[in-house]
Amino acid sequence: MRIKDTLNLGKTKFKMRGNLPVKEVEREKVWEDNQLYQQRQKLNEGKPSFVLHDGPPYANGDIHMGHAMNKITKDMIVRFKSMNGYRAPYVPGWDTHGLPIEQQLKKKGYNRKKMSTNEFRKLCHDYALKQVDRQRDEFKRLGVSADWDNPYLTLMPEYEAAEVRVFGKMADRGLIYKGLKPVIWSWSSESALAEAEVEYHDVTSPSAFFAEKVIDGNGVLDNDTYMVVWTTTPWTIPGSEGITVEPDFDYSIIQHDDDPKKYVIGTDLLDQDAEMFGWKNVRTLQTVKGKDLDNIKAQHPFDSSRQLVVMNGDFVTNDAGTGLVHTAPGFGEDDYNIGMQYGLDVFAPVDSKGYLTKEAGPDFEGVFYEDANQIALDKLKEQGQLIHYMPYKHSYPFDWRTKKPVIYRATPQWFASVDKIRKEILDAIDTVGFNPSWGQKRLYNMIRDRGDWVISRQRVWGVPLPIFYGEDGEPIITDETIEHIADLFGQYGSDIWFERDAKDLLPEGFTSKHSPNGKFTKETDIMDVWFDSGTSHQGVLAERPNLTYPSDLVVEGSDQYRGWFNSSLITSVAYADIAPYKHVLSQGFTLDKKGHKMSKSLGNTIAPSDVIKQMGADIVRLWVTSVDTSADVRVSMGNFKVVSDSYKKIRNTIRYMLANTSDFDPESDAIKYEDMNSVDQYMLIRLNQLIQNVKDDYDQYDFMSINKELLSFITSDLSAFYLDFAKDILYIDPKNGQRRRSMQTVLYTILVALTKLMTPIIPHTTEEIWSFLDEPEEFVQLAEMPEVKHFNGEDTVRSQWDQFMKLRKNVLKAMELARDDKVIGKPSEAKLTLYVDDATKKMFNDLNVDIGQILMVSQLDIKSIDDVDDQANRFDDNLAIKVEHANGETCVRCRLIKQDVGSDPDYPEFCGRCAKIVREEYPETATEGFEEK
Repeated sequence: MRIKDTLNLGKTKFKMRGNLPVKEVEREKVWEDNQLYQQRQKLNEGKPSFVLHDGPPYANGDIHMGHAMNKITKDMIVRFKSMNGYRAPYVPGWDTHGLPIEQQLKKKGYNRKKMSTNEFRKLCHDYALKQVDRQRDEFKRLGVSADWDNPYLTLMPEYEAAEVRVFGKMADRGLIYKGLKPVIWSWSSESALAEAEVEYHDVTSPSAFFAEKVIDGNGVLDNDTYMVVWTTTPWTIPGSEGITVEPDFDYSIIQHDDDPKKYVIGTDLLDQDAEMFGWKNVRTLQTVKGKDLDNIKAQHPFDSSRQLVVMNGDFVTNDAGTGLVHTAPGFGEDDYNIGMQYGLDVFAPVDSKGYLTKEAGPDFEGVFYEDANQIALDKLKEQGQLIHYMPYKHSYPFDWRTKKPVIYRATPQWFASVDKIRKEILDAIDTVGFNPSWGQKRLYNMIRDRGDWVISRQRVWGVPLPIFYGEDGEPIITDETIEHIADLFGQYGSDIWFERDAKDLLPEGFTSKHSPNGKFTKETDIMDVWFDSGTSHQGVLAERPNLTYPSDLVVEGSDQYRGWFNSSLITSVAYADIAPYKHVLSQGFTLDKKGHKMSKSLGNTIAPSDVIKQMGADIVRLWVTSVDTSADVRVSMGNFKVVSDSYKKIRNTIRYMLANTSDFDPESDAIKYEDMNSVDQYMLIRLNQLIQNVKDDYDQYDFMSINKELLSFITSDLSAFYLDFAKDILYIDPKNGQRRRSMQTVLYTILVALTKLMTPIIPHTTEEIWSFLDEPEEFVQLAEMPEVKHFNGEDTVRSQWDQFMKLRKNVLKAMELARDDKVIGKPSEAKLTLYVDDATKKMFNDLNVDIGQILMVSQLDIKSIDDVDDQANRFDDNLAIKVEHANGETCVRCRLIKQDVGSDPDYPEFCGRCAKIVREEYPETATEGFEEK
């Protein structure tokens, strides 16, 4: 026998290196084969429900890091709830209609205009399903547990039927109407867009200051006066119908030396504008209020047959321009609203591709709108009406798909009225919880300020608007037609709308006063995809018996305050007078390491698959808990390497504990709490503090705090403290010794609890750990979260050990100084003298442990603070510490320096403690001795 064989050196097959990229795939196959999601659902039957409703990602292309962050967050929440007393089903979804899929097919060479609508829709359908399969595999590779075999897709017939019924209910409430209003128009997509489909970029536009002649001054202005008007879109001047002023602003009628004409300009802007225009000796002839200018008429600069009306509006500002704003109701929302108040025409002479029409005049016909800016400026200059122009940098909306600027263009569109139910929607927001809390105000303000919702799109891949038209052109939307179409869509899908004529889509025998001859036509526009996804509360939550409406939680990016959070809230209130969710958790965007938006074109993206191939999905999952996802998150491979180091700390600590509990049977070897020494009790108390804190953090969706709590416990409480001195007990004490079994009881309890607590975060790793534990559940995912336990007298134990830990910090400082001074090389070489007060002595006695062993020194003296000598380091009035090199010889078994080494002649190289242990455990060694090393 060798001396080494007398030590309890633990062994485990749990490897130091996880080889996650390979092993995770094998483990996911086991999960799927064993239907772990379904097993967990069965276990949770009858428990209170917690439903996280999945906002559907768009089915196009590989997932990006933002997708990964979002899906992992959802998975951590659902996994925790499922293990903590809730029935928490998770149904993933996909948004499968819309323009991006049409564009992808166009890139592949398909020409929509050269095939039938249904042929093209079939291509879109098949493409969408392929993308769903592609993304589903990628989400599963992240370790996300879900009902993957039964997702919801917005192209599913039952979903489309529910969407039609929501539309019908809104129409029945008078919320659906057709109108000629300016909408965000993407000329690059040839379709109207929702606010959520635009992104903003800085652009430079030609800012024009020009004069428009008064032709009816209403007794306030002379007819030879000119209004100084400002615009940043000169191309829209052909559509001008008026000039808007602020009723409470002051306006000056002025003259200057270079021009005999009189001009009207905002008083607050006069000085800066006059300097910019180069006007000399400006003289104010009169000052009037904006309200005095109301209904004055001016001459249209490009069309002598048209008059412009001066109007009072509250959107005019005095921080730039002239205080008089060019107003074209067909080209802007504010312009439209003020124009409606004054009964103006809605005139938008531009086509779907962004080219001006003949109604704009011969100089503009057939010209692309951006090129029309220069034509407008040239005409104004030629007519002597251009006072000044300059580049103006400002934020402008772009189509988020094509990355091209959009325009505002009045076209006949179908709208959902927000205004009619605005109060009800705002009231519903008050019933919802928000995390972060500022989300409530953000959504509230967006609903408060948004206009009516354009729900029609001039595309083919989507759910058709279920509207018929009579012979007189009147739209027909009735309960009967809606229910019939919903039934047809539910049975055949929405393709049937394009396959059949209008008369074959209507209920048998249907008549209408609008079609005395029984002839009908049907709408050709489709619904906005935000209406698609926005009705998931009916298509999914209310439709599936295992889900609940409203959902308990939604978790999406902060852009969804103007997207899915917004659209689903509107439709839910319109349909059922309630919010579709009880709580909103929003997340920021993923950016590159410099804070720039990730983009394939910029080459600064990091795909989740790249990280997984190198490091494993559990590293990506652990990373999600290491960052503040409520704000924008910078992503770099360096981040993942840092997280990988944290993972290694976790793994190596777990490995040590597994190795040192490999001979421990929790059924027969466990020691009761009351029979443990106080340091073991303290660690169980600390564990239960951790369990409480981590479970509270899970409930608050505070994953950063979970990450910090777990890593702090593993690195500080375990590695840097408990496991640091544990070797002297685990390796040295008798195998079945009470102290060793007590410590093993603590380690095993910690292992089980940590494995459960970490399962929502790194499930691949915790399942691997679980296979080494002697627990009844085959998979940790089928176990329950650890319960918080309390023990008699725990406050006293915790207080005493908290006091000791403060003293220990000073001991470590003193040891470090001694190491620097070459007094010792490592703690086991030290003789430590603690000079303490009576209260500290009492604390040591109450702890009832080997203080020297816990401080990992070979020799310890405890003396009164009154006896302190000059060689000690004083830390406060009640503590001084002296570190010396220990006297004696090093025991070859425990590696401590002891003065009783060789006191047992049969074991000349052992200290008295080791000799006693070995004689009792291995009596034959007293006579046979040991083999050479």
